[in-house]
Amino acid sequence: MAIEQKIISNIIDAVGSLYSTKIEADKIVIQETRREFEGQITAVTFPFTKFSRKTPEQTGAEIGEYVKDHIDEVTDFNVIKGFLNFSIADAYWTDRLLNTIINSNYGQSEPSGKRIMVEYSSPNTNKPLHLGHVRNNLLGYSVAQILSANGYEVIKANLVNDRGIHICKSMLAWQQFGNKETPETSGLKGDHLVGKYYVVFDREYKKQIAELLASGATEEEAKKNAPVIKQAQEMLLKWEANDPEVKELWARMNGWVYEGFGETYKRLGVDFKKYYYESDTYLLGKDIIDEGLASGVFFRKEDGSVWIDLTADGLDQKLVLRADGTSVYITQDLGTAQLKYDDFKMDESIYVVGNEQDYHFKVLFLILDKLGKSWAKGLFHLSYGMVDLPSGKMKSREGTVVDADDLMDEMIQTAKDRTEELGKVEGFTEEEKARLYEMIGLGALKFFLLKVEPKKRLLFDPNESIDFQGHTGPFIQYTHARIRSVLSKALYQGRLTQDYPQKLTALEKELIVDLAKYPEVIAAAAKEYSPAQIANYVFELAKLFNKFYHEESILKADDAAVRNFRLDLASATASVISKSMGLLGILVPDRM
Repeated sequence: MAIEQKIISNIIDAVGSLYSTKIEADKIVIQETRREFEGQITAVTFPFTKFSRKTPEQTGAEIGEYVKDHIDEVTDFNVIKGFLNFSIADAYWTDRLLNTIINSNYGQSEPSGKRIMVEYSSPNTNKPLHLGHVRNNLLGYSVAQILSANGYEVIKANLVNDRGIHICKSMLAWQQFGNKETPETSGLKGDHLVGKYYVVFDREYKKQIAELLASGATEEEAKKNAPVIKQAQEMLLKWEANDPEVKELWARMNGWVYEGFGETYKRLGVDFKKYYYESDTYLLGKDIIDEGLASGVFFRKEDGSVWIDLTADGLDQKLVLRADGTSVYITQDLGTAQLKYDDFKMDESIYVVGNEQDYHFKVLFLILDKLGKSWAKGLFHLSYGMVDLPSGKMKSREGTVVDADDLMDEMIQTAKDRTEELGKVEGFTEEEKARLYEMIGLGALKFFLLKVEPKKRLLFDPNESIDFQGHTGPFIQYTHARIRSVLSKALYQGRLTQDYPQKLTALEKELIVDLAKYPEVIAAAAKEYSPAQIANYVFELAKLFNKFYHEESILKADDAAVRNFRLDLASATASVISKSMGLLGILVPDRM
């Protein structure tokens, strides 16, 4: 039994013995002792004063004495106001390091038998992935990794928006202005080539609107009657009618985009188990509308359109099917949700989508619940805020949106400049340097975007993110490389001894206590779907190790047992840093 559970169990016994009251375990608050106080584990005593009828300090002293008498590992306690701080024997922490933390499976939970789908990325096939997609992809991938570490079977899914008027705009512009240009002839990645023609369409559309306005048309008329928009709408109708020529062009250009996306995903380090395509799902959901009409969940208006009334739930009336029988966006989302459940029968399904869709998902989940879908309770919208950049920091192919590929190139170049400036690549081959720059650049990007709670909007500064001394990915990567360097100098091959010193220094104990928190941090991050908790934990761990490194000698320790113990402790720290960063999708170098 972990010491925390022993303390909770004995506090229950203490309250029963001292105050003749039975208290439930969930009423006992246990937390880490604040660094400025003596001890490692703290119990909050305020809830017990109503039973003791004494001050929090007196109550804490009585319970502390009882617990100390009944648990061998508790060597002492102190009470600060309403906080009872327990000091735990050094032998407990060395045993925990030896038998738990050093284990290669440390932090990985046993299979829970539960299945969760994490749907993320969801790109459009008319343009490259951009900065917003980067946060989405990193967030979705990291949440999936964290859930997997907690014992869930995770299905990483990607719903690709590969149809619609925006796709036809790129197709039409390429058809009219492309001169049969291909990724091979242009030297452009396929997604960038298609994105180029989306911009070409927009430029031509604006030009035609201006011409119509000059000839006396209103703005609304000009936007509606510009020839290119009419041609794009006609192309969409042909696509829906399975016109062979349009479908062939659509398949070819989407093929270019998928190849481009694949390169970006690989470089970003994200992957998917299942792809869904809107071209396959856009007609889904109409049977669910019929089901809802039959059960009275939906109602039909005089014009034939179908609605749901959510005013009693604090929302409004929502259209779910047009009068002409065509779907609206939520219709296909209802059908796709059912399709995903039918495919995988998952216990939970997480949608990683920006906060501009908060209302949409609130409505979607509420409708599915009202339709009696048992699995609707397991649906969750992981909403996240936008990412802003300081002006002038990045260039963009389109001049308005920062492409993911440009962003990664810029990050790797910045990592190269900063690393060479600091002289951290002596003795590296060119190939090793290139790999290190990519590791640092992408690590900086990922850590900066993931260390902030998803709901918060954030300002991403590329230069700030690559700081070897700040709250950054490179600082943690450098700490890992520092540890590996120490282990390499010691010719460390694995656990050295079981003969650990009987007395630990304050920093040794603090480091083990921090390492011992790792499984709890993963569990909390999984519960909240928050990679930020992992990011901030591993930063504090790296910071603490650096303090330990500067204040306690490892290789030059006087006593062999102390030296071996500290090498084992350093190795365990490197392992937890590597695992934590892995949950964020970040690689750590062995040398820098």
